[in-house]
Amino acid sequence: MKPRVEIRYCSLCRWLLRSGWLAQEMLSTFADDLGEVALIPGDKGQFQILVNGELIWCRVADNGFPDAKEIKQRIRDQIAPERDLGHSDR
Repeated sequence: MKPRVEIRYCSLCRWLLRSGWLAQEMLSTFADDLGEVALIPGDKGQFQILVNGELIWCRVADNGFPDAKEIKQRIRDQIAPERDLGHSDR
């Protein structure tokens, strides 16, 4: 079964567009490797990204939002550590 990514975002903070953009970046990079990218609305300022239930990014713990390069590297490290991300690895 292919990995599931969850992006949990605060709908009150209006972070849907940011979440959707990151989902698009993930799906374009890992089109054949991911089974699903789910956008899950929440509240209380949350912004978290999980791969198969394991937290790989937390806005509070990681001091802000990820850029596409960093989140792609963290996802790669979880699902395909041997994979080269090209310019995202430089």
